[in-house]
Parts: sequence; C-alpha cells; structure tokens
Amino acid sequence: MSLDFGTLAVLFPLLLLLFGLGFTVTIDPYIQREHRRIMLVIVVLCLSLIAQNLWDNELFIRHKDLACKKFLAAYGYSVRPVILVFYFSSPYTKLCFEIRDFDFVMLRGPLYPACFVVSGILLLRLLIYTLLRFRETRKKEQLIPVSIVLSIIVSVVIDVHMSMESLSVSFLTIVTVVGSVFYYIWLHLQFVREHERDLMAAQRIQIMMTQIQPHFLFNALNTIRALYAKNPPLADKTLEDFSTYLRQNLESLSQSDLIPVSKELEHTRLYAEIEMLRFPSIRIEYQIQDDRFDIPALTIQPLVENAIRHGVRGKKDGLVTVSSVREANLHRITVTDNGKGFDPEKTLDGTHIGLRNVKERVEQMCGGKLILQSEIGKGTCITLLIPDGRKEQKP
Repeated sequence: MSLDFGTLAVLFPLLLLLFGLGFTVTIDPYIQREHRRIMLVIVVLCLSLIAQNLWDNELFIRHKDLACKKFLAAYGYSVRPVILVFYFSSPYTKLCFEIRDFDFVMLRGPLYPACFVVSGILLLRLLIYTLLRFRETRKKEQLIPVSIVLSIIVSVVIDVHMSMESLSVSFLTIVTVVGSVFYYIWLHLQFVREHERDLMAAQRIQIMMTQIQPHFLFNALNTIRALYAKNPPLADKTLEDFSTYLRQNLESLSQSDLIPVSKELEHTRLYAEIEMLRFPSIRIEYQIQDDRFDIPALTIQPLVENAIRHGVRGKKDGLVTVSSVREANLHRITVTDNGKGFDPEKTLDGTHIGLRNVKERVEQMCGGKLILQSEIGKGTCITLLIPDGRKEQKP
C-alpha cells in the first residue's frame, strides 16, 4: 500500500495521538482498571477504523475486490457508533446510567432517555424505509415488520417497569432475537419474489423466441413479397400488420403485469391474418362475449399458433375457434380446432414448449388454470380459466 505525503501528514499525528493515549492510559496510576479497559478498547477501535479507511481508499483507487470493499464499508459504518456508545453510554461517565458498587443497582442518569429516543428514531426510520422499499409487498406480509417494531416497543416498556433481578434475560433481548428471525423470514419472502420476477423475465424472452420462429419470419416476408406482384394494397396492409405483430412481441419482453384481453386478441388477429394468407383453407372464427378482464401477455396467440401449426394446417377445411365467456367466478377462454389432435400428456411434458409456458404463466401471474383436451383424428380444445376479481377495464 503506497502512501503519499498528504496522507502521511494526516496519518502521523493521528497515530501519535492514539499510541500516546494508549501508553498514557496504561501507565496512569490513577485510572481504574475498568476505565483503562474501556479506553484501550476505544484506542483499538480507532486504530481499526483508520486501517479500514486506508484499505478502503486503496481498493477504491485500484477498483479491486468489491466484496472486500463492501465488508470494510460495513465495518467502518458500525464502529463509529460503537465508539460513541463507549463515550456517552459508559456507566463511568454517569451521563446515561451508573451502577452502585455495594448493591449493583442501576441508577438512571440525565441522558437516560436518549437511548430510547435514538432507538425509536432508528426503528421508525427502518420501518418507513422497509415499507417504502418493499411497497409492492402484500398487505398481510407488511404486518411482519410492523409487528416487530411494536414488539420491541412493548418489550422496552416491560423491561423499564419490571425488576431485572427476577429475569436472567431481558424481554428486549428475547424480542430482538425472535424479531431478527422473523425479519429475516420476511426479507427472504421479498428476495424470493424478486427472484421469481427475474425468472419470469427470462421466461418472457424464451417465449418471444419460441413465438417468432425464423421459418415464420421467412414465410411471412415471402408472402408479402408475392402479394406486391398481385395485390399491392393488401401487401401494404399485411406488411403493416406484420410490423405491428413484431413490435408487440418485443413489448412483451418488458411486460411483467397483466394486459387487457382485448389487446391480446388484437395480437392474435394480426398473427392469424398473416397465416390465413399463407393457408387460404384455414378459417379463424371469434366468438367473444367477455372482454373486460386482464390476462398475461402472449397467452391466446400461442394457443392459436399451436392450433394452426400442429392441427389444421394440413386440412382443406381447417377451422380454429376462439371464444370467451364470463361464468360465475371466472372468465373462460377456449381455443378449439378440428385438426389431427395429439397426446395431451406428451404435449405438456415437453413436446410443445409454448403450451407449457402458457400454463405456467397463467398459474403464476393470475392464479388461473389451463385445461387441455385432445383426441387424435378429431381435434383439440384448450381452455383457460381466469379467476374473477382481477383488475378489469373500465367501460
């Protein structure tokens, strides 16, 4: 570690003062043993704080070892209040409290309430910061940090008004330990939820990649190019629909919330119209009776794509029907086709990645359910059940 002249000019008097203080405290015949220990601890803490500052600055200059720098920063942040505690909360200063020699009874000093006032401010600040930091937390979970703070306040009141002679461990110590465990559990719930959001973001990328297959892009562009030779106005409209379809797929990457079902149906129609140009024998019918609820992005469109690609694409009279109705406590979306059908168990086990992704997101994001029914040679019916009570569009 290299030290320049300016650093040495500051460091030298600080070290001289600390070593002089330590030596003086050690040889002073008038200072009591307990006072000597406290002062030596303060000297050691100050020395460690100086070392922490120097080491932390060295890591900052060289931009190395981020984990070590975080540890040093946390240590320096913690040591400073400890030194103040030794100065002002020491029983030998009698500012906050003192303990009588003959009966070990604690007597309150003029600054005795300072501990509770400062602790209360810190607890209130921690509570406010915690609730703001995790403001998207469920309301029931927010009761955990609030309960911890209230328990600490109650434990302090009990300790103040009860004799400690009958207790080997104070109520505050007990509540601090138990509260720490519950606070960790609460934080763990938040970290798990953040991890799930990261996983869902990665899943959305996977979904987009499965939805925009290279062969679909190639075939769609070839279809548009062929239309320009036969029907330029239709080619322009198809090109606009195709660009809108791609843009909506890209927007789904950053879409972590539910979207109106009408928007998902619009995206489905864009895809279906392009496919019907390629396969004129296919028809897509919509029987929409309920469109005032929200669903995860890219849920209906993958089902229609699956019906076309694996069901009716090879039929002369292929039909895909998309319907939605509202029942007692849920919204029912159904996508049926008269295609060749398949084995539902093998499909959800991994044959059709798109269907499995839709099933997982509907369950995780809105508590819904996907029901798959298919019979080889007769067709497929996929039903999405979305619970009622979710955010709805205003009329």
